[in-house]
Amino acid sequence: MEPITIHNNEQRQQFEVAMDGEIAFLEYRYHDGKLVLMHTEVPEKLGGKGIATALAAYGFKFAKEKDLPVKIYCPFVLTYFKRHPELSDRVVN
Repeated sequence: MEPITIHNNEQRQQFEVAMDGEIAFLEYRYHDGKLVLMHTEVPEKLGGKGIATALAAYGFKFAKEKDLPVKIYCPFVLTYFKRHPELSDRVVN
């Protein structure tokens, strides 16, 4: 399996993985001093490679590096968060 490289596309406000001619992404916004994780999308062709999980992890890593609290709207990221309670100090309502 090839390594997952994530790029922050600031213009589109999404973390992206380009692979096999497709783009998977985690869309985000900045709102009231928070990083809001909006929506994760992985093309079917890229499914099962752990890309959505890598994007979610990257979103939390990015927020920590920028010292931003995280608000979660994305159902996938919420599931990821529930499996990683060590991130609870970063998440706000």
